[in-house]
Amino acid sequence: MTAEHRSPAPTGGLRASHADRDEVVERLRDAAAEGRLELDELEGRLEKALTAKTFADLEPLTADLPADTSPENDAPLVLKGGVHGVTRAGRWRVPPHITAHGGMGGIKLDFTRTECRLPVIEIEVHGQMAGVTLIVPPEWEADTDGVEPGIGGLKDKTTPDRAPGAPLVRLTGTGGMGGVTIRHPGRVHRLRHG
Repeated sequence: MTAEHRSPAPTGGLRASHADRDEVVERLRDAAAEGRLELDELEGRLEKALTAKTFADLEPLTADLPADTSPENDAPLVLKGGVHGVTRAGRWRVPPHITAHGGMGGIKLDFTRTECRLPVIEIEVHGQMAGVTLIVPPEWEADTDGVEPGIGGLKDKTTPDRAPGAPLVRLTGTGGMGGVTIRHPGRVHRLRHG
């Protein structure tokens, strides 16, 4: 991780989520596939990643690896809420196209800690039974004109204050029964995640 991508020091003590650990595991496996890590070194780091409690535990595991520039970033991401639901939060790779099916458990996509340099993110949403919720940084803007509200409706709580170079989230699809919500982080979210 380069200095510009490293989190500010105070976040190091924050507790890591399953998604945060999974992201580090994925980066380590990619690095091993590229020949950057030996097998025994990979195993040691994977064990530490899977048992990490805080960001301070995770950061050293990828500090000597280059920033992720793999072409996988362009691959579409398809998420299905199923029965138990799906949450993407923390630091994760944002592809240019995402399809989210809320299912019975719902989907929550939190973009507030991602490092996204895409000018536009196309997200196809299908609220289905439990709905889809998206949380985007305050400087991002949303275009929700392509969403059919359905029974559950569409709630766009974002403000049109797009910063220069910030992504535009373009939504298409339907709210279904569960509906679709896109919003900026609230006060509680900001207190938890800094």
